[in-house]
Amino acid sequence: MSENEEHKKYEPFKIPGRQPNRNGESGRGAQQAGQDALSKSETSLTDGMFYEIEYGSHPIPGVGRFVRKPQQIVKPVNPESSPESDEIRGLFVRMRDIARAYRAVHDFSRFFDRRVQSENAAIFYKQGMFMKDFSDDFPEKVPFSQYYPYYQMMGYKQLRTYFTWRTEVRKGNVSDTSLSYAFLYIYELLNNIGVETPQEGLEKLMFFWKAFRPINNTVDKYILKWLKDYYVYYELPHSFKEFVTANDLTEHYPGIVDTKDDFDLFCAVSKYNFRKSSFFTDDRKELITGCLRFVTDRLRQILSENGIDFYKTIFSPPRKISEWTPFGGALFYNWLNQPDRRVILSANEMYVCSRNRWKFSKLVASEDGRQLIGYVTKQAESALRNITKYKYKLTADINMVEHPVLGELRRKGLSLEALINDAVKEYYREATKIVVKVDFSKLSLIRREALATQEKLTVDEVDKVDELKMLTVDEPEEQLSLVEKKPLPVEEQLLPVEEQLSLAEDQPLPVMDADNFTFAVPKEMPVIADDTSSISDEWEALRNALSETEIRALSALLNGEKSLKKFADECRIMLEVLADGINEKAMDYIGDGLLDEEFEIYEDYKDHIKGMVG
Repeated sequence: MSENEEHKKYEPFKIPGRQPNRNGESGRGAQQAGQDALSKSETSLTDGMFYEIEYGSHPIPGVGRFVRKPQQIVKPVNPESSPESDEIRGLFVRMRDIARAYRAVHDFSRFFDRRVQSENAAIFYKQGMFMKDFSDDFPEKVPFSQYYPYYQMMGYKQLRTYFTWRTEVRKGNVSDTSLSYAFLYIYELLNNIGVETPQEGLEKLMFFWKAFRPINNTVDKYILKWLKDYYVYYELPHSFKEFVTANDLTEHYPGIVDTKDDFDLFCAVSKYNFRKSSFFTDDRKELITGCLRFVTDRLRQILSENGIDFYKTIFSPPRKISEWTPFGGALFYNWLNQPDRRVILSANEMYVCSRNRWKFSKLVASEDGRQLIGYVTKQAESALRNITKYKYKLTADINMVEHPVLGELRRKGLSLEALINDAVKEYYREATKIVVKVDFSKLSLIRREALATQEKLTVDEVDKVDELKMLTVDEPEEQLSLVEKKPLPVEEQLLPVEEQLSLAEDQPLPVMDADNFTFAVPKEMPVIADDTSSISDEWEALRNALSETEIRALSALLNGEKSLKKFADECRIMLEVLADGINEKAMDYIGDGLLDEEFEIYEDYKDHIKGMVG
């Protein structure tokens, strides 16, 4: 280049105008055609090759020259000699081979398509089960971002990053990571990948959610929705309502009922709200709810035996039943083959599984159905009040119920009121019975102790024979055999003393001939008091017969105790047993009971009792 050319100034260079193409097109159409032609001739630069433009060294001013960028020649890596491209890389290759049987796997851009999602979910589940026990310790952290993430989308380093992070999560160390990795782990738990039971999967899901939400709460709205689906899809030992209450999630699930207990659902639609009853107190809550639950179960069983669906008597047929896919918005594969069943989550939310396909419908209680279940709950409470001798009565009018099922029951000779009353009586009898359990492994020890006690209590009858005046026509041995009683069995010796005495008294006496009867009496017969004996002696005898607990109970009532029930509970004795014991002993000694039906002392006997208990 000459000296003049070095100092030559660059001059404007006019860009040529648009030229018409062969078809006479110009302007935007020609430009578009040129772009189309260019796009057809473009080659992929994914191999890392590209061009640089170098200006100032071309004969034409202002025009550059394409120069190929120097490329470094890399020696091929031998997979067997690389520590990272060994066993783990081969494992990933085998995992990816699972996807070869599916068509839509490579169309990542159509993640929203239901068919693509379905195939991707199946691939994800099978690949996840293949990798469920894999752990890693990759030192790098490569980010990842994708809708509906799963393993097939991820590169080698992304896979190693995820599995290393998952390894730490399973150890209880939850750290920040790409949100797609977090959702991938959640998908695994929803599919029960890496867990033994659905219950374990739920526990791990709750642990991860509580640990990760302070890092990124984006997962909240998804997990709250999927938790409900989890209870619908998997049959867990406890109900969803119990789970919601235990984890303080009630505000997120308003109107939820017990999935394991139809009683809770019936109460939600009943015309009669027994929870507002004066009879429904904390100390009776368990008794009442258990009774009503037993009654509804019994009615459902009896009606079913007579060809009547209890649910259909209360709820109207659903107007619309739609298909339901568990865990909507997640990559979930329907892997569990389930029996036909029905899950009710609230008064207007029912899920039905038929032939392993799920459907959803809204549940609506009919007006006559609400009247019917209202009568059932009210009549059950009325019967329970009568059995427990509650001071206030309750009346349920069946004439207020207009339901076709009443006519069907009458035609079959059944009375709804009688069915309810019988169920209440059966429940109360079972709920209040006393069960005595015997540890047969300790019978030998108890037998030895009983024999030792018997020897200590044995009295030498030979020394006392002379002190008895025998009025007999038979031999003394026959006398003793007549009045001797058979000892109680060992099992009955384990019962409390009072019950042993009761069992002994119930044993039949020997049959004796009135013309050949022998009995023994002491030489000095006790003097039997006549009608002129002091009344105070009767009360003194009654006091000696009462137990210490019974005396304290009477004293508490005299001192202003309003409820004998509280005293009985403190002594761990049933109220009815305590009151009956006092009245039965009073009948034996003074000919009348001391307590009325309300477990209060009769006014006529208060002064006598004051003198008796001191």
